Amino acid sequence: MSDKHLRLGVNIDHVATVRNARGGAYPDPLRAGKLAEEAGADGITAHLREDRRHISDADIDGLMEVLSVPLNFEMAATPEMQKIALRHKPHAVCIVPEKREERTTEGGLEVAREENKLAHYIAPLREAGCRVSIFIAADQRQIEAAHRIGAEVIELHTGAYCDAHAEGRMDEAARELDSLSEMSAFAHSLGLEVHAGHGLTYDTVQPIAAFPEVRELNIGHFLIGESIFRGLTPAIAEMRRLMDEARA
Repeated sequence: MSDKHLRLGVNIDHVATVRNARGGAYPDPLRAGKLAEEAGADGITAHLREDRRHISDADIDGLMEVLSVPLNFEMAATPEMQKIALRHKPHAVCIVPEKREERTTEGGLEVAREENKLAHYIAPLREAGCRVSIFIAADQRQIEAAHRIGAEVIELHTGAYCDAHAEGRMDEAARELDSLSEMSAFAHSLGLEVHAGHGLTYDTVQPIAAFPEVRELNIGHFLIGESIFRGLTPAIAEMRRLMDEARA
């Protein structure tokens, strides 16, 4: 696939959130993963949280069996999650910060302060053949630390940009966008593959998709929400169209 193709990873966590609200088996995240794949997703993202509030261990087992596209396994840097990742050996693991009380991932991982610990943590994952991604803010210090510990990929947190845009703080949104652009280029100059995600919508995706250094966007909550109104396949198809238009 050419460098120009911008990959779309569809996060299916919140299909599991809806399922778990009733404690039953429906809607099935595995079905969502297969539908997303058929709709043009280049990969599926799933975050197995320590409290299992949405995706479950059985979901990860099932996704590894049924998917033809790569699974991006989001996880906290804990021994339990490392053990699960080493058992499954997914295509990619994305190390994210995780606090029990947060509704969603609130910021990037603090890599610079935990550099030695994280370097030792990701080494077995890399040896097992997983591509290791670090979810971080658009901050030069964190990017340099991610590079030093041996991560192959960084995923830039786009949440501050998306929040500012949604709340009409357009000057702030523009500043966040400038920072994301600058840090995408900086990370690329270090040899890191650059991904981005968090909070992206039809209204905010195109400026990020236009960054030539960004190779993949991971989008979930908005697509699952939009699928209530237009269906999962059309929701993904429209995001794919907007990404391709921006990339062209």
